[in-house]
Amino acid sequence: MSGVLYIVATPIGNLGDITIRAVEILKSVDFVLAEDTRHSKKLFAHYEINSPLSAFHEHNENEKVSSIISEINSGKSIALISDAGTPLISDPGYQLVSEAIKIGVRVVPIPGPSAAIAALSSSGIASSSFTFFGFLPSKQASRLKFLKSKKSLHEAIIFYESPKRILLSLEDMLQVFGKDREVCLAKELTKSFETILNDKLPNLIDYLASDSNHQKGEFVIIVAPNDKIDLDDAQRQLEEILPILCDEMGASKAAKLAAKITGLDKKYCYKRAINL
Repeated sequence: MSGVLYIVATPIGNLGDITIRAVEILKSVDFVLAEDTRHSKKLFAHYEINSPLSAFHEHNENEKVSSIISEINSGKSIALISDAGTPLISDPGYQLVSEAIKIGVRVVPIPGPSAAIAALSSSGIASSSFTFFGFLPSKQASRLKFLKSKKSLHEAIIFYESPKRILLSLEDMLQVFGKDREVCLAKELTKSFETILNDKLPNLIDYLASDSNHQKGEFVIIVAPNDKIDLDDAQRQLEEILPILCDEMGASKAAKLAAKITGLDKKYCYKRAINL
């Protein structure tokens, strides 16, 4: 009988945020795959979890997937955890979960903390529609190009950023999004020095630049939806994307997606689509 692969969310800072079910699963499985076993030992010691730990990270995922799948097929149940939060969200595990699903292994999520969702829920930014993009590109040219491609999105956009690049990334956002875009900057969530700031980009940049300690910690950046439409830019964008979208889907779906991306009226986008 095949075992089970559990995807277990763990605290992002405060050890008290783990669920009872997560602790029970971690105690019951044959072994636990951990991004950094040294880091996870602190959590295990706190909750008296004695299941064996095995290192599983971006540098060994490729070579370990096959053997892990074999262990599960032999009847063993395994849990996957990351250093903090929900596995696979800007963390290793995609290849393992994808392969497990392909061969019919039961994959069970054990939900819990996520820095992106925790930040969004406390940001005060409209959250009915949002997209999470993970970490921004490390090189400025790539980062600027990426940010420009998201400038017109009419939904909240969420990024992670490291302390060594947080100031540079906000300066690039100012260049792309302008001085009036509302942004939430959240760091060290659930920890002693938790900080959640809502402000315009120039003020957030001043805050970071005023004290190097303000740049310490892991950051979540939430950019408010673009509520202004530059008709010329939107029209140019529509001309670029609509033919591509229409090649991939019907005119109605293409128009709906184009309207979401550009902010233009859906009926107008549909008329353009059927006349291509």
